[in-house]
Amino acid sequence: MTHTMRVSMGISVLAVGVVTALGQAAVGQPGSSDESRSATMKSAMQRDLGLSAAEVNDRLAAEKKASKTQKELRSELGSSYAGAWFDATSGSLVVASTSAAEASTIRSAGAKAQQAKRSEKQLSTYQSRLNAAKAQAPDTVPGWFVDVKSNSIVVQSRASGVDEAKSFVKKAGVPASAVTVKTSSEAPRALDVVGGNAYYIDNTYRCSVGFSVNGGFISAGHCGSPGSTTTSPTGTFAGSSFPGNDYSYVRTSDTLVGAVNNYAGGTVAVSGSSEAPVGSSICRSGSTTGWRCGTIGARNSTVNYAEGSVTGLIRTNACAEGGDSGGSALSGNQAQGVTSGGSGNCTTGGTTYFQPVNEILSAYGLSLVRG
Repeated sequence: MTHTMRVSMGISVLAVGVVTALGQAAVGQPGSSDESRSATMKSAMQRDLGLSAAEVNDRLAAEKKASKTQKELRSELGSSYAGAWFDATSGSLVVASTSAAEASTIRSAGAKAQQAKRSEKQLSTYQSRLNAAKAQAPDTVPGWFVDVKSNSIVVQSRASGVDEAKSFVKKAGVPASAVTVKTSSEAPRALDVVGGNAYYIDNTYRCSVGFSVNGGFISAGHCGSPGSTTTSPTGTFAGSSFPGNDYSYVRTSDTLVGAVNNYAGGTVAVSGSSEAPVGSSICRSGSTTGWRCGTIGARNSTVNYAEGSVTGLIRTNACAEGGDSGGSALSGNQAQGVTSGGSGNCTTGGTTYFQPVNEILSAYGLSLVRG
């Protein structure tokens, strides 16, 4: 699909244009120190999450620890692992397991244990069945996602189409007991690619740089097709996937910096791409709306855009608007994803979906440039 077609159709992919050319993020300029980077992110979290400065510090420290613990327990629990999430109220990680015998292992790691009926693998299998049947999904179903807290698959549906949603689940071969149908008025869309000051595609449209990688940068797939050219920075789309996925890789010879534009005169360093647990804070930067923060509501989400379904997305309540497509999303200093799409805006709030960064790196055999 060409850009002209996408724009005329009002694509709902939220290209979150965080970094306006990572390669041009000036290291050493005023506002690019560690203190400045930290202050900018903390200020955005205070505004968007309603936290005090002290609460932001405590939360970031707790989330960093939770991310490490989650990774360790997922490996240690193996087939009994049923997901994990960060509990902002207690500041602790909750880990679910299908085996009651693993509770002591979970607690020994410093997390709270919860019994679950279905493992992460089982839930992923059920979602795969829904994904395989996505062509038969009714128009009243905007998407579905794995909800680790309820240990089920949440299928969203317009109030008028609940019965059709349940019928779709049954035809897909997914047990009704493993599904929660929730009414929703969401209408996810890929945000329009608009003119502006991020990077330009074919000298016509604008998106935002996601993260610097070896040889170039990554962004959203709906931003351009293989062979399309970019300016500021100058490059060429070496790979792109949309729908199904929503990621792209642009090769450029411009200087690459492992940082994200904070739209306050400085940058935020990128130190890695460790996966943050559900419930963790997440901040995104876009060329239209700047720094905006929220929390991770779910991972492994399927979204039904007008152009087709995209699977495996991160669902958040951070806001974004047209022109933000492809931009960066971080939890602390860890890269999480690039903006895909969503609903709502930064005036009334909304839902934003991100393509996980580690999937993009794996797809193209890339590694992040770190700050």
